[in-house]
Amino acid sequence: MSSSGDWTIVLIDDEADIREVMTLMLQDAGYHVFSAPDGLAGLGLCDRVSPQIVMTDIRMPGMDGIQVLQTLKLRHPEVEVIVATAYGEMELAIRALQLDASDFITKPISDTSLFLALDRARQRFTSRRQIQDYTRLLEHENARTAQELSDAIAFQKNLIESSIDGILGCRADSLIVIFNRSAMRLLGYDRNRILNHLYLKDIFSPDEFERFQTSLAADTYGGKSRLYLYETALRSYNGEFLPVQISATVLMDQGADAGLVCFIRDLRELRQLEQKMSDQVQILHQDKMISLGRLAASVVHEINNPLAGVLNYMGLMRRILDKGTLSAERLNKFREFLELVESETRRCSRIVSGLLTFSRKSSASLEPIQIEELVNRCMLLSRHKLDLHHISVEVFAASSLPMVQGDIGQLQQCLINLIFNAMDAMPDGGKLEIRADAVSSGHAVRVLVKDTGTGIAPGDLPHIFEPFYTTKKEGYGVGLGLSTVYGIIEKHGGAVQVESAVGKGTTFILQLPVFPPVSGVKAP
Repeated sequence: MSSSGDWTIVLIDDEADIREVMTLMLQDAGYHVFSAPDGLAGLGLCDRVSPQIVMTDIRMPGMDGIQVLQTLKLRHPEVEVIVATAYGEMELAIRALQLDASDFITKPISDTSLFLALDRARQRFTSRRQIQDYTRLLEHENARTAQELSDAIAFQKNLIESSIDGILGCRADSLIVIFNRSAMRLLGYDRNRILNHLYLKDIFSPDEFERFQTSLAADTYGGKSRLYLYETALRSYNGEFLPVQISATVLMDQGADAGLVCFIRDLRELRQLEQKMSDQVQILHQDKMISLGRLAASVVHEINNPLAGVLNYMGLMRRILDKGTLSAERLNKFREFLELVESETRRCSRIVSGLLTFSRKSSASLEPIQIEELVNRCMLLSRHKLDLHHISVEVFAASSLPMVQGDIGQLQQCLINLIFNAMDAMPDGGKLEIRADAVSSGHAVRVLVKDTGTGIAPGDLPHIFEPFYTTKKEGYGVGLGLSTVYGIIEKHGGAVQVESAVGKGTTFILQLPVFPPVSGVKAP
């Protein structure tokens, strides 16, 4: 199977546009392509057409990509599976690789990453098929001549050396006698320094080797004397411990232990993905803290005003009480002042509560959200700062709008970022308009943030959502705000658009799918 035309691919994705584009791209490259809109249909298609490679989206209604992967590996373990992931789904991608997926690619899918993943899948499939063919050859054929036996041994050696995964073999006493090229590249050992010189325990830490032996003897990771996808760490030539995934089998000869073979997979890429996920959380929180610092002075003034009123009203109430028995007129005045104290105190409480909610670092919590409440929260925190910048504000957000599903803290962070950007674009004052409405199809809600500021230059417009790209002067931003907005809205299944003209202002449009989703309609 050297040419693309010898390969059959089943493509599983619930988005028709993606299926169509991917099918055309793969067919142009010479592959035979079949597509399915969901996991169950995809599995049925695999049973009928027997593909070598399956590409599946992770997020699908009904049976998701992880379930498709698990079922395929039970029904057709020889099939290579490539999963497609999106922003915020790295945990699922890592889980897929742990379940022996061939590779993962991120959406939107580029030509380079797609065909690189396909090349890796083809190599893995070919290596596995060759090993299976060779195993059948040994089971059903007897080498009739010394030349045939020599050829078989050479072929076996070539299979071991060509494997993408590291292969390590040792005798019953754990002396290492097989160590292929992939294992050498991973751990950095020269073949002559390890073969027939080092024992298996020499490339483990003492504690890890003991745990490895205990797990191999137990039934936990694939059965007695077998390990499947077992995670540990191996010592490299320079003394560094590298995270790996090992599948191992004890070799038996007439009922006696004859040695051990281990298949080793590098987990450093997975660990980097885990770190990337952690870094994304830190970046989100860092951006939030930058916004919080900009809010702080304004919120202090916003709270000082009602507190001053409370103190004044309490002084007036004390004077009324000092005059002795309350007349009906003084009693009414007292009640009036008490109501004002209560009103101003509640106002302070709302401001502090909103600030605490915004600053809190917590994991995403999806819940139904009323857009009017979201807009009001943001205006409560930023109104005074807008007044100080001589910016008039018009807000149009009806309470009758359909709800969306999301994390209100993260969506608040998006809106606050856009409001701050608008303030920066109007240093001499101007007008800010925030408008929320439903799209005509009813499947989504739009939030428009429009300013009358300086606008964005055409050369900068394609880059504004890139991390750390900023057009502001030093000290006025680090270029995280708009990339954070883009990431959060994409994670919520929505979209971000921008319209701008130099000298005329900028409009950002956030589009979020309604909750619950409209049947039969999928938001872009």
